[in-house]
Amino acid sequence: MNRKYFLELADYNTWTNNIVIEWLDQITDEQWEENIISSFSSIKRTVTHIVSAEKIWIDYWENVPDPVFLSAGFKGTKNDLIKIWKESSACLKDLIERYPEEKYQQQVTFKWPGGREGRMEFWQTFSHFINHSTFHRGQLVTMLRQAGFTKLTSTDLATYYRVIS
Repeated sequence: MNRKYFLELADYNTWTNNIVIEWLDQITDEQWEENIISSFSSIKRTVTHIVSAEKIWIDYWENVPDPVFLSAGFKGTKNDLIKIWKESSACLKDLIERYPEEKYQQQVTFKWPGGREGRMEFWQTFSHFINHSTFHRGQLVTMLRQAGFTKLTSTDLATYYRVIS
């Protein structure tokens, strides 16, 4: 676990988010809002959850006072959400470039959904961040297919390594 590895994962996360954003730019408002059975009830709600989680983890790592989980009250448009997602992706790489490696094993304090306080080492929260986004982007692939969107491409980590080399 070192900065180079974390930067690679941050780059992978941004690369994959950008692919998903390209897909979202191609779907209709009806597909965006369609009720689909999954962890969340629509593509919109799933994307809102991903963006909310990515943003709040960055806020926790940056020690932002009283960070707010975006999905708790987000009322913006798809384009508003995509803009926040792009900004969060850029912030992630910037944060990793600045985050001291000696702090990778230090505790990060955060709030679980529901308000209970939690603590994990930075490297654990970063691993969770990447895994969480990957999990829900996988759900988006299935949801997009169910909504009739089939112009999908691989967002696998192995595909990323092949594409960038």
